[in-house]
Amino acid sequence: MSLDLLSLPALAGWVALAIVIDLIVGDPRALPHPVVIIGKAISALEHRCNHGSPQRRRLLGGCLTLVVVLGTFSVAWLGLALLSWVHPWLGLAAELWLLATTLAIKGLADAGRAIAAPLRQGDLPGARQALSRVVGRDTQALDEAEITRGAVETVAENTVDGITSPLLFALLGGAPLALAYKAVNTLDSMVGYRNERYGDFGYASARLDDLANWLPARLTALCLWLAGVLYGVFHRSPLRWRGALAATWREAPRHPSPNAGWPEAMVANLLGVQLGGTNVYQGQVSHRATLGTAHDLLKASHITTTIWLMHGAWLMFFLLLFFLQLCLVMATVAG
Repeated sequence: MSLDLLSLPALAGWVALAIVIDLIVGDPRALPHPVVIIGKAISALEHRCNHGSPQRRRLLGGCLTLVVVLGTFSVAWLGLALLSWVHPWLGLAAELWLLATTLAIKGLADAGRAIAAPLRQGDLPGARQALSRVVGRDTQALDEAEITRGAVETVAENTVDGITSPLLFALLGGAPLALAYKAVNTLDSMVGYRNERYGDFGYASARLDDLANWLPARLTALCLWLAGVLYGVFHRSPLRWRGALAATWREAPRHPSPNAGWPEAMVANLLGVQLGGTNVYQGQVSHRATLGTAHDLLKASHITTTIWLMHGAWLMFFLLLFFLQLCLVMATVAG
């Protein structure tokens, strides 16, 4: 039984099973990860092609984007087709594993907890070290509030490219399309920088990543808000969900990324804290617009709450897309 032949609701069932696999095992280091392979291919091609005039770099960078994204989709599709030909259950097992590798639910939650745990114990050096594993900013001199800010921003932003965006593409086209998205995301993280080396070469990769995450980022902000509303059902101290939608709509465009500001602004407004501000990268100071209003000082408990919101958001996101799929199927049958 090939996953390609399954209906949309049934595909959602296999994606749900892949979510369970990710929640249980995450990304075992003993198994090869497709993103690592994609990254090595990007690195090899970048070293060969990223030279010459700005026009040549932009052209070759666009070609690199097409080759990597289409190549990833094609290899995944052909590999799954071959395994399904050998035995249907072999193809299904491979599809489930590949789907699980596109998700980072457990990894993102574990990374957040690894920062919060030493922070609660007053171990600032340990919290700084844990934060340095997931952010590019300098962490050596950060206090509790700044460590917390880095962790909250990381969990909020990566809820999109690590969870909800892969879920969207997985529900649309199974593992091949979800892996193609991960190729887009990996390209952006490797060459999508606005600097002398990558400004032209990574232009196409950065713009494609912006496009791929445009809808998921905004839907994720909505799902974070819904999760924030539900938070009050299970906790005695409800979040500041009233006004969070309007504030996020107003503040999200301040972020230098067209997409990252949406989950970050929503989390900031739900928590009643202020995100953004000054970061230091390899000694260079960078200023970003602030998001949210500082009703409360940032502390370790905000990381735990953000992880809760992340879980609530991806669950809402999955249920929303599943409901839309069912409506589409019903409309098709009725027509």
